[in-house]
Amino acid sequence: MASSLTKGAAKQGSPADGGKTFFGHPRGLATLFMTEMWERFSFYGMRALLVLYLISGGPDSKDGSQGGGLEMSQTNAVAIYSVYLAMVYLLAMPGGWFGDRVWGPRKTVAIAASIIMAGHLLLAVPGQLPFFGGLALVAFGSGLLKANISTMVGQLYDGPEDPRRDGGFTIFYIGINLGGFAAPLIIGTVGQEVNWHLGFAIAALGMALGLTQFLIGTRHLSPLSSQVPTPLNIEERKSWLRKGLIWTSITAAFYAVVTLTGHFTLNWALVPITIAGLVIPIAVLTRIKRDKELTDLEQTKVSGYIWLFAAAAVFWMIFDQGGSTLSAFAETKTADNVFGIHFPSSWFQSVNSAWVMALAPVFAWMWLALARRNKEPNTTVKFAMALVLTGASFFVFVIPMSMANSGDGSTVSPGWLLSIYMLQTMGELCLSPVGLSVTTKMAPEKYASQMLGVWFLATTAGDCTTGLLSIAGVDLSGEGVVAAEATLAVLAGLAIWVYRKKVVKMMGEVH
Repeated sequence: MASSLTKGAAKQGSPADGGKTFFGHPRGLATLFMTEMWERFSFYGMRALLVLYLISGGPDSKDGSQGGGLEMSQTNAVAIYSVYLAMVYLLAMPGGWFGDRVWGPRKTVAIAASIIMAGHLLLAVPGQLPFFGGLALVAFGSGLLKANISTMVGQLYDGPEDPRRDGGFTIFYIGINLGGFAAPLIIGTVGQEVNWHLGFAIAALGMALGLTQFLIGTRHLSPLSSQVPTPLNIEERKSWLRKGLIWTSITAAFYAVVTLTGHFTLNWALVPITIAGLVIPIAVLTRIKRDKELTDLEQTKVSGYIWLFAAAAVFWMIFDQGGSTLSAFAETKTADNVFGIHFPSSWFQSVNSAWVMALAPVFAWMWLALARRNKEPNTTVKFAMALVLTGASFFVFVIPMSMANSGDGSTVSPGWLLSIYMLQTMGELCLSPVGLSVTTKMAPEKYASQMLGVWFLATTAGDCTTGLLSIAGVDLSGEGVVAAEATLAVLAGLAIWVYRKKVVKMMGEVH
């Protein structure tokens, strides 16, 4: 699930609310909780349908029900899905920049929600052109919203030392998982069983509800959310506008020539994006690492952070296939009933959120109990555990794959996917909650705000790796490829474990 830590906080300064609170927290948290819940409802609902819609064409492969999708190969569907997710996280960096320098967090979130809603409405229109246009709008809007809504949560509290702050982000995180759990059950059912485009329309309705209550509840937010922290001056605005127009014109001209000459294929759009998704994270980390203004300690911390960044990229490469490779397997090779009760395959997309809500309290208790005995694993060990767990999930995945590929046409038990998602969620709980935290702690002072976006780039790199493999024709649903990915994750986890003392030393006082 998306993480929700903020990149900074300031004094609360929130409006008077007559003493009313939201579970002991500022009332503005209720506004942001509901906004994020509905945004995640629309996001995960559409994601639950995405690959299934792309590979659907004729009658459904199992029961002859709804077709009407874009009838793409699973390889192309996985590539599109991976590139879409990569863009959501890549665009979180410019999204944070817009909030800091152009519109302020509150205005940016309102505009972002409107763009997301428009994107889902476009997805509700049949045809490839509106589909890809809608997908682009949802990715752009999600990138704008991601960092800024988390920033506003932080602004509700009296700085980082406010004792309510961590609890506030915990409640906010519950909203994410409530939306992620409910969306596939509702949107997935309507999309798969009734009409794909009606499902996308319900996602638009969800975002509309989120936007409406956000606009109504803005009076409860901190006044800081309306401010632009470091606004662009006139010359900077002209410079950015000029550069934007130049690059837009170059891109439009290039693709116009490719299209008019009859050479355009889907790869002309996917390949540049996936390459950019790999190059940009490397370029950003290289630029920070080579900055001569950083102190020796900051340089060392950046070196240690690169280890964690690479580990996170490998983790997300496998984890995010829960909505693509695993989703396609659920649709084509997993039984769609339990005790005679039928359910659509999109329901499996609720499992991760369900496991998070079930296991998060257990993990919180476990870390606390270990901490009392001074035995809580440090960040590097948790990262190693996350990689081994997600690798183990794909080793388990090989078993039902071989069973389904036996040639007798039988489907496997849903219990296999439940187990795979459980292992991946356990890995997520080891890595995701501490990832942003350690990012902000290890960030050089000069790049304190930008490092939130850098953490999201790890997801971009992982998803773009998956996308590039799919574009190259690698069948990610093959047993050999799944086993290779599992091996890579486990070896990466063991590498972090073996070199943990070296990495900890580079992290300085951060543990």
